[in-house]
Amino acid sequence: MAYISSHILKNLLVSCIILVSALAVRVSCSNLQLKDSTMGDNLNATSLLDNASIKNAFRLPSPLPTWPSGGCFASGVIDLGGLHVSQISSLSKVWSTNEGGPDDLGSTFFEPSNLPDGFFMFGSYSQPNNMPLFGWTLAGKDTSGGTLKMPKDYTLVWSSQNSKIKQDSVGYIWLPTPPEGYKAIGYVVTTSPQKPSVDKVRCVRDDLTDACESHDWIWGTNGLNVYSSRPRDRGMQALGVPTGAFMVQNNGAADALACLKNVEANRSAMPNFNQVQALVKAYSPLIYFHPDEEYYPSSVTWFFQNGALLYTKGQESLPVGIQPTGSNLPQGGSNDCAYWLDLPTDDAAKSNVKKGDLLGAAAYLHVKPMFGATYTDIAVWLFYPFNGPAKAKLEFMTIALGKIGEHVGDWEHVTLRISNFNGELQGVYFSQHSGGIWVSASQLEFQNGNKPVVYSSLHGHAAYPKPGNNLQGSGIRNDTGKGKVMDIGANFSVIAAEYLGSTIVEPPWLNYAREWGPKISYDISKELKEVERFMIGKLKKAIERIVRDLPNEVLGEEGPTGPKFKDMWSGDERG
Repeated sequence: MAYISSHILKNLLVSCIILVSALAVRVSCSNLQLKDSTMGDNLNATSLLDNASIKNAFRLPSPLPTWPSGGCFASGVIDLGGLHVSQISSLSKVWSTNEGGPDDLGSTFFEPSNLPDGFFMFGSYSQPNNMPLFGWTLAGKDTSGGTLKMPKDYTLVWSSQNSKIKQDSVGYIWLPTPPEGYKAIGYVVTTSPQKPSVDKVRCVRDDLTDACESHDWIWGTNGLNVYSSRPRDRGMQALGVPTGAFMVQNNGAADALACLKNVEANRSAMPNFNQVQALVKAYSPLIYFHPDEEYYPSSVTWFFQNGALLYTKGQESLPVGIQPTGSNLPQGGSNDCAYWLDLPTDDAAKSNVKKGDLLGAAAYLHVKPMFGATYTDIAVWLFYPFNGPAKAKLEFMTIALGKIGEHVGDWEHVTLRISNFNGELQGVYFSQHSGGIWVSASQLEFQNGNKPVVYSSLHGHAAYPKPGNNLQGSGIRNDTGKGKVMDIGANFSVIAAEYLGSTIVEPPWLNYAREWGPKISYDISKELKEVERFMIGKLKKAIERIVRDLPNEVLGEEGPTGPKFKDMWSGDERG
């Protein structure tokens, strides 16, 4: 059973507010509900891969649960404002190539099949052949008159007819020519030199579109490159909606495709509180720590109650203890360096707090809308009282960097991205200090059903999808492995979900804008001299380069701020 903090328990008394709100949403979800066969669950994907280079389709290890009722979450259709859209992952193979792209395995192009009544495709879908089929494309239905129109014509963007590549046939990529006041959303791929029927796809009225950009590389050959697409503006308030379409750059020139837009900022498809709890139960990650890890996470309350101190600039000799909820921490404002937190001054207490408290550690969740509220991001934050020293890989040697890398108050996170069309986990973001990576659900390791596995790096606590020796920057080691494990679902608290209004009460410590560690914790030049004492010139320069490339939060020059004051709190993840 999941742990819920006291401020959440109080709010369970008003859970009826959620049910009442669900009855008042502007979109009637009973009218939007699709039959199971049209909800995009790859039901027909396997049979459609017989002649494709992608030989299997990905499914989550366990079936999706029945989500709690309320609102339009997981209803299969989302209303963007006179335009209903459905996520279609029943895909029919059109054309494939067997070289180029990631791992030089080629790519396959699909179009959606089994569309619901009254829905039309916007364009084709493509993905690399080096992974199982796991994708979708949106289909749309005009519910207000005039939001969709057929293209006037097509332009041939590229053909493989004269390309000397391994392919199953000749492929053609066509760009729809939209009527005035409308935009093309995707390309059409065929194996015929004849133009597709203008009735095959629909273009979308300008006001329901948003700017998009190329993202991950799918495939390329002889000046042609194919990329996935995503909205250019992303974050909690951004309204752009990804379509599952791909983008083409031909000799560096790209066509102006558009994404969709939730023009009314309708958030009825976002999960209510009970649905959030169910999502965490289904997808809560398992965090594995390295077998040699010494510094584990704790709850914030444990950190405060075990001697953490608040310092004030100009009164450094008079630090004060911190209340269990952080109620005596300065609230709001900005990181003006006027306050910071530090470990207890007593050596024994300091050593104890550094080690953390894995048995009582808590996960802190921020639930937010993404991509015009067609997705839900659940950011899972862990607090570590201490970040341990770093190690560098130098040619065939591993070198300890003394105190370099140590700092007090380490915040790390992973983010679950979930489709609001059906509640399916789409991917996980693995935060790695100042950056990170998105990993598709099809590439994750799972345990205990649909729970993704996350590996926390030794001492540094960066998150990785696999065990092993991971290198950061010029050569900092981020070793991961299966030691002790933390089940996020066993002890978590939803600390913020702005779209739910007063249902979630934020703890006072969340609004503490200053550092969770001291500004300077050691003399870097002194530590470098100790490391370099027995090294020749070439190795000394290499070590200096590695340390110079480290972000401040790893170097320990500056204590990190809390989750709410990081860019990804209201924006999209960096990746």
